[in-house]
Amino acid sequence: MFYSKSLKKNSNFKHCFFSRNNGISKGIYESLNCGLGSKDQKSNIKKNLDIVAKKFDMDSKLLVLMNQTHSNKVVLIEDNINFKRINSDAMLTKNSSIALGVLTADCAPILFFEQKEQIAGCIHAGWKGAINGVIENTLMKLREIGGNPEELVVCIGPCIGKQSYEVKEDFYSIFKNKFKENDSFFTRKDKKTFNFDLRGFVNKKFKNFGVSEIDNILIDTFATKNEYFSHRRAKKLKENDYGRCISVIKKITS
Repeated sequence: MFYSKSLKKNSNFKHCFFSRNNGISKGIYESLNCGLGSKDQKSNIKKNLDIVAKKFDMDSKLLVLMNQTHSNKVVLIEDNINFKRINSDAMLTKNSSIALGVLTADCAPILFFEQKEQIAGCIHAGWKGAINGVIENTLMKLREIGGNPEELVVCIGPCIGKQSYEVKEDFYSIFKNKFKENDSFFTRKDKKTFNFDLRGFVNKKFKNFGVSEIDNILIDTFATKNEYFSHRRAKKLKENDYGRCISVIKKITS
């Protein structure tokens, strides 16, 4: 488990970036796999979510999760939404009776709160969601409900590091064709391969909106097999599936 020093400063919010350890799943899912979309035994995933919820002194039914599709969709959660997964890649809430969770296995898990309006939120930021505006849409939704991006405290959790994120020319072209400045997030490795800085790209998105308090947990999920699940690593090892780590934030006052 890892915590953000910046997020911990405000006692009205509780959070945690969970590693893959201290759960009950076996094999390639060992051990705290919280990915409901994985092929792990559903009973094990449920027990793992119970373990996570216990850290927040709550029932796992009040832990709101998303059906993540690498979209740019943002949803405001006002109640426990009948315990169903939300079709989105970002959530906001003012409700202190629920917690928000984001699942990742190389993508960037982002947790944040807005200090004046006491708004909690999370974002699942893979490259597709990030380039297509999931961060911008989240910050615009924040404004719609009375929040101010300049009052945000943000933490970008463990994700794939630049040195591990190798991409081809076609991937690089998608970013460069969108905005020429995106070239700064790529380093050419050889004639056919680049390294992409997902973390740097995500940080820049927040800074463009005037967010100044951004914390980063500098852990490369691809390179830390014993600590984090990784989609890319599983693919490289020719495993038929992979687990997902969970990151959670909860407002603890009304």
